[in-house]
Amino acid sequence: MQITAENILLVSSILLIFGVIIGKSSYRTGLPLLLVFLFVGMLFGVDGLGVQFNDMHTAQFIGMVGLCIILFSGGLNTSFKAIRPVIGPGLTLATAGVLLTAVLSGVFIYLLSRAEWTNIHFTLPVAILLAATMSSTDSASVFGILGGRNVCLRNNLRPVLELESGSNDPMAYMLTIILIAMLSNGGTLSAGTVLLLLGLQFAVGGGLGLLLGWLGVRLTHIYRRLGKNGSEDDGQATAMISILLFALVFLTFTLTSMLKGNGYLAVYLCGIVIGNSKIPFRKGVSKFMDGITWLAQIVMFIMLGLLVNPHEMLTVAPVSILIGAFMIVAGRPLAVFISLAPFRGITAKSKAFVSWVGLRGAVPIIFATYPVVAGIPGASQIFNIVFFVTIVSLMVQGTTVISAAKKLQLVEDDTHDDHSFGVELADEHPASLHTIVLSEHDLENGNTLRDMQLPEGTLVMMIRRNGKYIIPDGKRRLLPGDALLLIQEK
Repeated sequence: MQITAENILLVSSILLIFGVIIGKSSYRTGLPLLLVFLFVGMLFGVDGLGVQFNDMHTAQFIGMVGLCIILFSGGLNTSFKAIRPVIGPGLTLATAGVLLTAVLSGVFIYLLSRAEWTNIHFTLPVAILLAATMSSTDSASVFGILGGRNVCLRNNLRPVLELESGSNDPMAYMLTIILIAMLSNGGTLSAGTVLLLLGLQFAVGGGLGLLLGWLGVRLTHIYRRLGKNGSEDDGQATAMISILLFALVFLTFTLTSMLKGNGYLAVYLCGIVIGNSKIPFRKGVSKFMDGITWLAQIVMFIMLGLLVNPHEMLTVAPVSILIGAFMIVAGRPLAVFISLAPFRGITAKSKAFVSWVGLRGAVPIIFATYPVVAGIPGASQIFNIVFFVTIVSLMVQGTTVISAAKKLQLVEDDTHDDHSFGVELADEHPASLHTIVLSEHDLENGNTLRDMQLPEGTLVMMIRRNGKYIIPDGKRRLLPGDALLLIQEK
C-alpha cells in the first residue's frame, strides 16, 4: 500500500474501530482492555497483516503526547481529600519504591546476562537502565483495572495504588534519562551531577506544575467572566474551557522541559491543582478529558503493537520470562516491603497486594525507546525485553488483581451494584443530586413517597427498580432495594 495521507487515515480509522470492537471481548476473557489494543497493533503489524511502522522517533513523540494527557487526567481525577491519608506511603512507593525496583532488578539482569547460556550481555549500568525503564507501575493499566471493576478495597488501598501509579512515572523517567546521560558520557557521571540533575528535575517540575495549575484555574475563571458578557451558551463555554486546559497540558510539559525540569511531574501536579479547585463546568471538562485520555491510551497501545516485531521479541523470550518472573515475585515485593517498612499501620496482606499490582504497560515501552534513539549499545534488546515483560505482567498480574484482593481478604463486604442514574447538574446549579437505596428500615412508616419524611427542599425525581426507571408520584408503592434519585437545594 502506497503511503499517502488518505491511506494513513484509512489504516488508522480501521485500527481504532477494530480495536474498540475487539476490546469489548476483554470483559468476557478477563484480559486487561489495554492489552487487547496491544494485541490488535501486533495483529496488524509487520508480522501480522503487514502494516509497516518502525519509526522510534515518531513513536517516542506519540508516547510523550499520550503520557502527558494520561498523567494530567489522572491528576485531574485525584481527590486531595482521598489521598491525604495515604500521601506518605504513596509518594514513598513512587520514589524509593521505583529506585529500589530498578536497582534490585538491574542487579538480577546483570547476573543473568553473565550466564553462558543467555543471549544478552549487559554491563551493570545498562542492566540498571533496562530495569529503570520498567520500574514504574503503569497508571493507565492500574486506573483501568481498578476503575473498571466495581470492587471496594479495604485499608485505603485504592488511593494508595492510584497515587503511586499516577506519580511514579516521573521518577522512572529521571532514572532513565540520567542513566542514558551516564552511558553517553562514557559510563561516568559524578554523584554531584546526578544529585544536581535530580534536584533540578524535582524542583523545577514541582514548582512549575503547581504554578501553572494555579494559572489554569485563574484562566478558566477569566474566560467565564468574559463569556458572561456575551451570548455564549454553556455548551460552547464547556468546550472552550476544555480546549484551554488541553493546551495548558502541553504548555506545562514543554516549558518545564525547556527549563530542565521534569515535564511529567509538572503535568501531573498541574492536573491535581486544577482537579481540586473550583472551575466552571467541571463535569463537562472531566468528560472531555476522559474521552481524550481513552483515545490517547488506545493510540499508544496500538502504535506500540505496530512498532514491535514479534519474531525479534521471541529471541529474548527465555530471559524476558525470567526477568518478568523476578520482578513479579521478588523485585517488586522486596521494594514494596522495604519502602513501606516505616509505615507500621500497613498490614502484610496490604503490602502483598500492593506488590502484586505492579503492572507494567505503555509507559515502560515508551521509556524503552529512549535508549534506542540515544544509540545505547544493546538498545534493541532492551526494547524487545521490555515489551515481552509488559505482556507477561499484564497477562499474569492484570488478569488476577481482583482475585488476589479477594484471596487476601481485602475486598469490602458491602460492595454493591452501581446505583448512579447517569444524570448530572452543572456545578453552577443551585441544587445537587443524591442517590439513596431503600432498606426495610426506611419503609417502616409506610411504603409510599408521601409516607417518607424527606428534608425540606428535597424532591424524588426518579425511581430505579430491577433496571427499570419509574417516574414517581405520591401513591407509588416503594420496595426495599429501590434506588431513588433526589434533587436537593444547596
